[in-house]
Amino acid sequence: MGLEESIKRINELYHKSQAEGLTEAEKQEQAKLRAEYVANVKANLKSQLDNVSIQEADGSITNLGEKFRKQTS
Repeated sequence: MGLEESIKRINELYHKSQAEGLTEAEKQEQAKLRAEYVANVKANLKSQLDNVSIQEADGSITNLGEKFRKQTS
């Protein structure tokens, strides 16, 4: 299931929960889809931040992704 389909299904389950409630299976599906969505957003944000570079006061350029990857390794 693609991201757009997941979002559509999350919204469908949300609206159903507000209107009439969800079955246990639907609640589990909703929780799983939300967790996958959050993981996807975090991965995308990390990917974007890994490509951010800053110019230091001395004029050198530091890639933050490389800098922090070295610190956590």
